[in-house]
Amino acid sequence: MNGSSAFEADPALTLQAQQYRARYVALILCRIQQRLESRMLVNTGIPVLTDLAASGSGNSVRAAQIAAWQTVDGSPEFAVAREAEVLAVTEELKHLDAIPDVMATSLAGVVAKLEMIVGADREIDSPNDFPWPHIASVLRDMKSIVGDIGMDRPERAIVRADIARHWEAAAKLVAALKEEDALERCGQTG
Repeated sequence: MNGSSAFEADPALTLQAQQYRARYVALILCRIQQRLESRMLVNTGIPVLTDLAASGSGNSVRAAQIAAWQTVDGSPEFAVAREAEVLAVTEELKHLDAIPDVMATSLAGVVAKLEMIVGADREIDSPNDFPWPHIASVLRDMKSIVGDIGMDRPERAIVRADIARHWEAAAKLVAALKEEDALERCGQTG
């Protein structure tokens, strides 16, 4: 069975491709967010850092609200990047949560499900505890029988569209937070 017909025939392979794509997008958004964060940390004149440093324990909630939308040079770019990353990671986690509900219809699909499970174990506290090494061992055995199904990098246009979708949703969220903060400040002074 060639690669494309296997994906059409096995829902587990389709799920793995979707999860892989979501993870790839999340990693790109993470890098964007980290670059913006680095710029913020280097530029010590940014009000967010001043507010956070001066906040101490008594005003940390207010500082967190400010940090939610005020960013590099007063633009919401960092907050949008951070929220876009959260949205992408959430999408990836939804795919992982769907593993038990998707039936593999081939050994390659079983391998795909095991790869997603073993890949997710990197995020847990101790991947060396039972059953993780055992599951990884089963995956290696299955791959020796079935072969490595490997994933191709998602197409650039698709990745860009996913990033734009998350970015747009995050920008709307950050704008709503900023508007809510402004309304709260008006209500407190008025």
